[in-house]
Amino acid sequence: DPQQLELATSGKRKLRRFIVIDEVVDELYGSKVREYFEENNVQHKILALPTTEETKSMDLVLNILQEVQNFSIDRRTEPIIAIGGGVCLDIVGLAASLYRRRTPYIRVPTTLLSYVDASVGAKNGVNFLQCKNKLGGYTPPVASFLDRSFIQSIPRRHISNGLGEILKMALMKHKGLFDLLKSHGKYLLDTKFQSYSGSANHGDAALQTTRIAIETMLEELAPNLWEDDLDRLVDFGHLISPELEMRVLPSLMHGEAVNVDMAFMTYVAHTRGLITAEEKEQIIQCMRGLELPVWHGGCSWPLIKRALMERLKHSGGQPRMPLPTGLGVAEIFNDTSEETLERAYKLWVRD
Repeated sequence: DPQQLELATSGKRKLRRFIVIDEVVDELYGSKVREYFEENNVQHKILALPTTEETKSMDLVLNILQEVQNFSIDRRTEPIIAIGGGVCLDIVGLAASLYRRRTPYIRVPTTLLSYVDASVGAKNGVNFLQCKNKLGGYTPPVASFLDRSFIQSIPRRHISNGLGEILKMALMKHKGLFDLLKSHGKYLLDTKFQSYSGSANHGDAALQTTRIAIETMLEELAPNLWEDDLDRLVDFGHLISPELEMRVLPSLMHGEAVNVDMAFMTYVAHTRGLITAEEKEQIIQCMRGLELPVWHGGCSWPLIKRALMERLKHSGGQPRMPLPTGLGVAEIFNDTSEETLERAYKLWVRD
């Protein structure tokens, strides 16, 4: 913004920024972030917080808002900056949307999952009464800044966790992305999504997979940002996983719970005759190659039934079940019988 630039350089008014950063990210990158703001002569307050599924609550939102009030930001020209994983971005987004009814905020994702998922779209929220994201809203950020170098410091399991959401988009919308994951999954895990010269055999698999995942996600979300249409392919893997994830915390991460859900739904699709046995096997083998769980003991038949009942409540009385109808193609179904689901469940448990 030329006006802001003029203000900053003329010395009439010092730029000010309020930053919320995940405490683990702060340990790794906090000194660089502080150095950046100091070198650019920006008055700043950095609030480092534990942002996990267990702390994702209104209490943390109110803590942030108390600090925002103390710092006294100008809600038109001083966006709040969130630096962290998906939980951090969700919490800060909700805090910003509540402060003076709507304060602009910027997302800086630092995990693979948040890079391809939470950075895109308008949703934010917190957990409430042991239900995932029960409180929240739709307030898009003014910007998302994507930098894959953050991903090199996260553990291998977190990379795998993010690959769960990328695989979701591949199975729903993009056979080419599925092939990339099948061919380069281990390489992406080994290199932590960093781009290296001399990796000719892999092209730039990291750039390709993240770009396609984000583009396909945007194709789905942009025309339906406020979820006026409840038929959403991006809900694949999100019918049973919210119930499962909250029930078994902290044993499953978000992308892992989503993958357990997707593995079961792959069996449902096969039982319905939508995909062949070979396609089912290819999907499950790809999941294993990405080091994602394809089953979890906590995902019992009663839990599945309960989760699908909850789904009916929040999706206009229809299950709106996205299922693969091939590799990289999918449709939404409302007519899957309980008998089909139970048969698929027994096959899944057996395997």
